[in-house]
Amino acid sequence: MTTTMKSLKITLLFCFVSVLAFGNNVSIKEKEALVALYNSTNGPQWINSWNLESPVNTWSGVTVSGDKVIGLDLSFNNLNGQLPDNIGDLVHLNELVLFRNSLTGYIPNSIGSLNQLQTLNLAFNKLEGNIPATIGNLKSLKSLQLFMNNLEGNIPPTIGELSNLEILELFSNNLFGSIPIEIGQLNQLKELYLSSNFLSGKIPSSIKDLTDLKILSLFDNKLIGVIPSGISSLSNLEELLLSDNLLYGYLPMELASLTNLKVLMLNNNDLKGDFDAFASELPNNIKFEYKNLEYRQTTVVGTE
Repeated sequence: MTTTMKSLKITLLFCFVSVLAFGNNVSIKEKEALVALYNSTNGPQWINSWNLESPVNTWSGVTVSGDKVIGLDLSFNNLNGQLPDNIGDLVHLNELVLFRNSLTGYIPNSIGSLNQLQTLNLAFNKLEGNIPATIGNLKSLKSLQLFMNNLEGNIPPTIGELSNLEILELFSNNLFGSIPIEIGQLNQLKELYLSSNFLSGKIPSSIKDLTDLKILSLFDNKLIGVIPSGISSLSNLEELLLSDNLLYGYLPMELASLTNLKVLMLNNNDLKGDFDAFASELPNNIKFEYKNLEYRQTTVVGTE
């Protein structure tokens, strides 16, 4: 074997060893946080469990870069238990996805320490308690998905501090109280899902400031009052879902100017107006449904 070949093999071996070692120098705090999550959610019974004796970068669902844990995706993995407080020590996370497990207990306040997060998905679990106000610390967050849990209490006003948020999904929980006016500060928001809760009060007029919004889903709540006419300024809206609330008053005819609308659901409210005239002004092929409680009738215009 030539000297050159020997040198090449030694170099390749060194690189291989380096790759194995890289990611094994994760900080003690981060490793302890991962181990705490493993222990508190019955790690041995996970579908894809971890060998705690192996380097962290070999653990399923963990992404390590530069000896920092930057990603954690344990969705559909049979996590059963509570999130540990020191989950907040994973300060380099860009992504935390624990979707479709059996997590119980509260979302710890320490979640607010993960200020590099861009994606937080704890949806489809059994989490309870309030959404912590510290959620407002996650200034880099683009997607917040907490739907299909047992969360309760008010939507914290600090939600308005998530200036980069594009997707907010809180539907199918037990949230109550008013929609905070601070929600209008989310000027990057494209999709807002607050349906199937117990939200009350009026739809805040600040909704009109969400100029990039494509989907506004507020159905199946206890919202009262008139539909804010400012919604008609949301020219990018494709879906407006306000059915199954306590809305009253006259339907703003200006909504017909939303030329990108594909779905408009207003049924099961107490709205009044000339719905036939309104329907004739809507874009073609829109799905439009309403139920006027006074006449106990439902009208569907357009095709799916």
